[in-house]
Amino acid sequence: MPDITEEEEEVREEIVPGVARALSPMARRILALNPGVRTGLGTNTYMVGIDEIAVIDPGPMDQSHLDAIVGCGGDLIRWILVTNDTDEHAGSVQALKEMTGAKVMAYCDIECDEKLKDGQQIVGTEFRLTTRHLPGPSAQNVGFVLEEERMLIAGDLIIDGPSVAIDPERGGDMAAYIESIESLRKYRLRRIAPAHGYVIEEPKPVMAAYIEHRLAREAEILKALGNDTMRVEEVVEAVYGELDEERAALAAGNVLAHLIKLRSDGKVKGQKNFTKV
Repeated sequence: MPDITEEEEEVREEIVPGVARALSPMARRILALNPGVRTGLGTNTYMVGIDEIAVIDPGPMDQSHLDAIVGCGGDLIRWILVTNDTDEHAGSVQALKEMTGAKVMAYCDIECDEKLKDGQQIVGTEFRLTTRHLPGPSAQNVGFVLEEERMLIAGDLIIDGPSVAIDPERGGDMAAYIESIESLRKYRLRRIAPAHGYVIEEPKPVMAAYIEHRLAREAEILKALGNDTMRVEEVVEAVYGELDEERAALAAGNVLAHLIKLRSDGKVKGQKNFTKV
């Protein structure tokens, strides 16, 4: 993933939690106040539409964040959508529904008014959002394409950062993740709005960099394994070096996901055992 240059960093406007920021004529972003190693600056809530509004990923249960969403959209909020079922993305869904009366629509297994299908569209007076099943971060992860602007609201599939945490213990699948990114290459996307961080203005090189990064990491893991039987934590240490506890846990999930893929690909044989303690 290309590094952000000092010049690019200078022109980036600070993302302020709780403040609605227009990204385009049709889309706004409000940052939730839940920064962390997994969430970066926090979870981005997206609001699409003008006369009718769809809220995507209302974020964790935080009344101040909900108040910011309702303060921005008010009684124009018609739909509540989520890219996945984690608390970081969907923890406040029911509370927002109670505040607005909006219809909850979801592909994942949360309480909702209507289950979404891959390819299904949510049609507002000024926009169309197309649901795209993009597994990898979890089995039921989805993105939403704002057709009028060719912008993908990507959830956790692609973020504004060097890597995404893929943890099988949270439903992650490395092979599916790579396939999902590859599948996006057939769409003429102009922008990607990630769940965490800034909007990605040049999707193609970023998607290519993500694939390259994962294949390079896979090669490093194979080299570290050699002919030995190793625990996941030992592979993490060999590949990533010294990490703090939280980042080591994320790296362990990624390593395990790679090892599962490598075994499925036949590159790690049965006699090469791996365990996560």
